[in-house]
Amino acid sequence: MFTDRREAGLKLAEELAPYAGAKPVVYALPRGGLPVAEEVAKKLGAPLDIILVRKLGAPGQAELAIGAVVDGAAPVTILHQDIIAALNVTDAYIEKTKKAALAEIERRRALYMKDKAPVSPRDRTVIIVDDGLATGATMEAAVAAMRKAGAAKIIAAVPVAPQEAVHDLEKTADAVIAVATPFPFRSVGGWYQSFPQLSDDDVIETLARRRARNQSDNNGNTP
Repeated sequence: MFTDRREAGLKLAEELAPYAGAKPVVYALPRGGLPVAEEVAKKLGAPLDIILVRKLGAPGQAELAIGAVVDGAAPVTILHQDIIAALNVTDAYIEKTKKAALAEIERRRALYMKDKAPVSPRDRTVIIVDDGLATGATMEAAVAAMRKAGAAKIIAAVPVAPQEAVHDLEKTADAVIAVATPFPFRSVGGWYQSFPQLSDDDVIETLARRRARNQSDNNGNTP
């Protein structure tokens, strides 16, 4: 369906074009959501930042989310109690996994942000972008964190997602935009021809490029 994340971002940006007038802030879920979000930010002329969210994987099934955690100024933990109950996941496992996730968030924060202050979502229209939804746990946590941080309106936006994940997310986000909601869904990566794992260096390079563009825009120059 999509050649790669950047093509997906261009298609998603078309769907989000009506929000340009709201002067939104675009937030990416790194690492995979960042190339998608960069294209959206370009199209909308919006600042780009990241939300550091980590999925809490199930025992022996790291890709199956039992929840997610966001740390920072507005920390939030989301747990999917139905999956936890079905798999008999213990409280000890949840705490251990959460601790590891928070440690990874702190590592990424130090590496990606350095001394850069995050863009505040307070009283702004916020668009949160990822490369796709599976269970939606990480996006749900990001939405909750942005709500807690005072965002005026929150749009969750992805190129591809299962319809049930979209419906669940609509309970917390003000709007959910998905370019495609195929059935059967299979996996996020299954809808991309090229879906490589991205590195920390990829994130750092993208953020530096976008910050330079933001600075140029603020100075009244054309990037």
